[in-house]
Amino acid sequence: MSTPEAPAAPGGGLTVRAGAATDVGRVRQHNEDSILADRTVFVVADGMGGHAAGEVASGIVTATLGELASAPTRRREDLVDALALANRRILESVAKHPEQTGMGTTAAGLAVVTAGGSDHWAVFNVGDSRVYRFLDGQLRLVTVDHSEVRELIDAGLITEEESARHPLRNVVTRSMGSESLPTPDIWVFPPHAGERFVICSDGLSNELSTDRIREIVATHDDPQVCAEALVSAGVESGGRDNVSVIVVALDSGDDDLDDIDTAPRGSAAAAGGPG
Repeated sequence: MSTPEAPAAPGGGLTVRAGAATDVGRVRQHNEDSILADRTVFVVADGMGGHAAGEVASGIVTATLGELASAPTRRREDLVDALALANRRILESVAKHPEQTGMGTTAAGLAVVTAGGSDHWAVFNVGDSRVYRFLDGQLRLVTVDHSEVRELIDAGLITEEESARHPLRNVVTRSMGSESLPTPDIWVFPPHAGERFVICSDGLSNELSTDRIREIVATHDDPQVCAEALVSAGVESGGRDNVSVIVVALDSGDDDLDDIDTAPRGSAAAAGGPG
């Protein structure tokens, strides 16, 4: 369930700790999710398209975004370009391997980017994988699902409670692998000491309420322990889909990421998919 350790980067200032876990669940035969937790870039990609297809698409996304992690700096525009490149690579893979036709993936995550001369967080998503932010005991959903049920909720046609059992609950309106380039949502904001982020596939959010996720995050300080606890709870609550989680914690200090010191226990280039 957990993923191998990655070495800590040198430096002082704030410390970013990360943990990651993934599980095939109780129903699916294989895991189409891929996860990346690499120092300054953290991504969950939930593949679609069946055996040897969805996991290929999600693996392409994590591998492509992983190329940003080694860059000395990243801008919001670099993140947009990397997502566009990942989309092109998925389409190129389909062109070379027709049996992959129809494959796609969501992408949601967190990256350190430079804005206004200092380091900021950039939260992004395409599809219905999610990023939550935990601060001062409160858990807030940062991303907005690109899904049929989200559009129905926003239009006032169904309630949040009804969406959990709606027949269109698994239909996404944006995904990586589309012929027309999907537009990612990106939010850029400064870091805040003590905050934590939960990045997850809908295998978690479809099984656990926001209150239950908040309870688990509040209970476990260690990101790896927290990620494993969230995945276990998602599987125990039904496990009807693959469940993948990354937890990122920003330890106390000055609100400045210029000398970021990352120690992601349990990081991976792509767990649950090819690297």
